[in-house]
Amino acid sequence: MTVGSNGRFVLLVIDDDESVGGALVAELADHRVRAHHYPHAAEALLDAGALQPDAAVVASGLTTMSSTEVVRLLARRAGIPTVVGVGDDDGGVAAAALKAGATAGVRRPYRAAEVLPILRAIRPETSGALDPPIEIGGLRVDPATFEVSHHGRVVALPMKEFRLLYFFMSNAERTVTREQLLAAGWGGISDDTSNTLTVHIKRLRRRLALDGDQAPMIVTVRGLGYRFVPTATTPSTS
Repeated sequence: MTVGSNGRFVLLVIDDDESVGGALVAELADHRVRAHHYPHAAEALLDAGALQPDAAVVASGLTTMSSTEVVRLLARRAGIPTVVGVGDDDGGVAAAALKAGATAGVRRPYRAAEVLPILRAIRPETSGALDPPIEIGGLRVDPATFEVSHHGRVVALPMKEFRLLYFFMSNAERTVTREQLLAAGWGGISDDTSNTLTVHIKRLRRRLALDGDQAPMIVTVRGLGYRFVPTATTPSTS
């Protein structure tokens, strides 16, 4: 499956409780998740084919249909990664849902901060859709479309440099270590990645220096790492 329309992660939320399911949909909207709440499981199953969701959240103890059966139909028959929402007294039902094919369990009532990492883990190829675009000082990056622009002018970046820039802008004005950058760009540290980080940062600086007299935005902090300074008057770099 791919990210749904408008670059958003598409999610089914199947929960009998309108307030619980609706609250999750509202929270996730701030994270570019196009969530659809269904108080009736049968309706969700009917819509799944048309919506082509990236994942589903199914509450334990549904009254309109067996939660275990819903999980089985979504996860095993339709191939939709499914997370089961677990309340305080739902241990037995949750265990059965996991056995039926649920990928993970999450505490219910839901919190976006707990649901989002699970969605990223089960759909890593679409995880960028869960992160909002960032715009600082005319520089804009959008992880859903991998587009970068500077005052409206498109800046073409290879994927590694895009990931580095998004991490820098997510931590603007903070010093970040080489280890943090390697984790953001390459997922970890090795001799090869450590040696190429400096090269990628130099290339990124050159691409961001759109005007001849514009100072680089990525500043070297000796002995510590780097800092992204979104101003036109940054100190000299090395």
